[in-house]
Amino acid sequence: MRSEVSPRAELTPAHRIAADLDGYLGDPMDDDAGPFSYKDIVEAEERDELPRGAVETVRAWGFPEYLVPVQLGGRLATLEELFFVTRGISRRSLTIAVMYGSGLLAVNPVWMWGDSRQQKIVADGILRGDLACFGVSEADHGSDVMACEAAASGRIGEDEDSLVLNGTKWPVGNATRGRFVTTYAKTGARDFSLLLVDKDELDPATWSVLPPVRTLGLRGHDLSGIAFENARLPGECVVGRRGAGLVQTLKTLQITRTAIAALSIGTMDAVVRIGMEYSRERTLYGAGIYQIPVIRDHLVKAHLDLLIAECMAIPVARALTVAPGRLSLWSSIVKYFVPVQGEEVVASIGAVLAARGYLREGVAHGVFQKLQRDHAIASIFEGTTHVNLANVAAQLPFLIVDQVEPEPSDEMLADLFSWTRTPPTWEPDGRKLQLTNEGHDEIGRQYEATAETLLSTARVFAAPDVAADLATLVSRIGDLRAELHASVREDPEDITSAAALRRAKRYCELHAMVSVMLTWIHNHAEFGGSFADGAWLVLCLQRLLERAQPDTGLSEEYLPSVETVMFRCFEEGRWFTLTELADGDRSIEIPGR
Repeated sequence: MRSEVSPRAELTPAHRIAADLDGYLGDPMDDDAGPFSYKDIVEAEERDELPRGAVETVRAWGFPEYLVPVQLGGRLATLEELFFVTRGISRRSLTIAVMYGSGLLAVNPVWMWGDSRQQKIVADGILRGDLACFGVSEADHGSDVMACEAAASGRIGEDEDSLVLNGTKWPVGNATRGRFVTTYAKTGARDFSLLLVDKDELDPATWSVLPPVRTLGLRGHDLSGIAFENARLPGECVVGRRGAGLVQTLKTLQITRTAIAALSIGTMDAVVRIGMEYSRERTLYGAGIYQIPVIRDHLVKAHLDLLIAECMAIPVARALTVAPGRLSLWSSIVKYFVPVQGEEVVASIGAVLAARGYLREGVAHGVFQKLQRDHAIASIFEGTTHVNLANVAAQLPFLIVDQVEPEPSDEMLADLFSWTRTPPTWEPDGRKLQLTNEGHDEIGRQYEATAETLLSTARVFAAPDVAADLATLVSRIGDLRAELHASVREDPEDITSAAALRRAKRYCELHAMVSVMLTWIHNHAEFGGSFADGAWLVLCLQRLLERAQPDTGLSEEYLPSVETVMFRCFEEGRWFTLTELADGDRSIEIPGR
């Protein structure tokens, strides 16, 4: 990834860090790029293994350091940085990204609630290359954490000041390879706690790992389980306050739900690149297939979906240190919307590849079928699509009916959406995360003010036709928003029906539309060029409106400027990203133009 934006625009450190990793790992399309080439990745997939040397390669670069906060000797300063490097790995190997994502889920409770001894032990281990896992799920209970059967008995402060743990956790990522097991267990009649289990300190006779689970995708990932039988733990193994495990778990998921969007965006980048390569090489009926209207439509819309996902996910990643109290809602919106977009993009590129997409060889060594299978996990773990929609649905009455007075948020929105503002450094503190937004949503609640700012600014900075078209789009979006608000007010008690989930889905779509608008508002002056012209903005809003109004369609006159950047990013090996719109409109060949 190389970003050469306007001289006035200096991107945050996250972009530079990701560019360094991208250069280090090499071009996955290059057969000689080592363990992160698609050739090696697919060959390892056939053996149900990780590519030889892949883990050592990311360790040598220093990826585990981005799982440990800077205060504890690591390099994790902001979630934005971890988000970007995860995206870089995901466009090559989702399996490696998920391995470390499972570790992130396990260690975050220690960073936010653990004592200094626990933090030092875990930080030292992770920095040395140890893995961690989060033992929450149980075979008979899934995400029903209140039904947890694993239990730790004993009284801290009496007898031997220890707990005895019994129970089985399954399925668990990194359960076999991981040294640390952050274990969710019952510690009272209605109390649940998180326990830091260090396998190195346990009697080997008191624990065992379960056989690997065979999965559709992520082959080579350690998905297994762990069973404890009278495992004696020191009383000081409790993470934070005893009995706080349920709240800790729900808050921890807010961070990893946000990070999962990086898996989807990385996948989108990979499959769009594969589809474009095929469209440049494949000839049918005497011409390249990009000239076939439906092929062009698939590729352009997939590219727009990726840009929309960036507009949504990056601000929420930044929210961990800018507005952590909003993550209960925003993380669920992103966790629902971006993986669903990713699934749609993968399916769309599958239509471009047609029969070639079904093969385990050929185009990009057949990696498409692996990416397709691997990405299926994104909508499942850390709360399924329906779980996250249910969380949004439960909060809608408070956001729409029982509204709180909005607080001034211009500075907050600038910190969230400006790609040249570096977010504050993360100082882990679980108290800053909340279980609900309590009616607050600075992104979605202030639509009228955002729309007014957009239109007044577009009249000055955007192309004339763009400003006029934005006025029409803003009006249509406002109508959709009014319809949603009226529907919620009709029956504010209904938060669980299929209709309630449909309303939640519409709220997520509106959140995406406003995020696209705010991204332009807070970056057009710095980036200039095609970014400021706003053609991409119109196209992204039209693309989102297609979800509610399928006959919307894309404005043909705005496509060339976006296509130019799309093809340049492909040919020069750059990420598909909005920042590239600031890099001028150098001439490039577009098939059929």
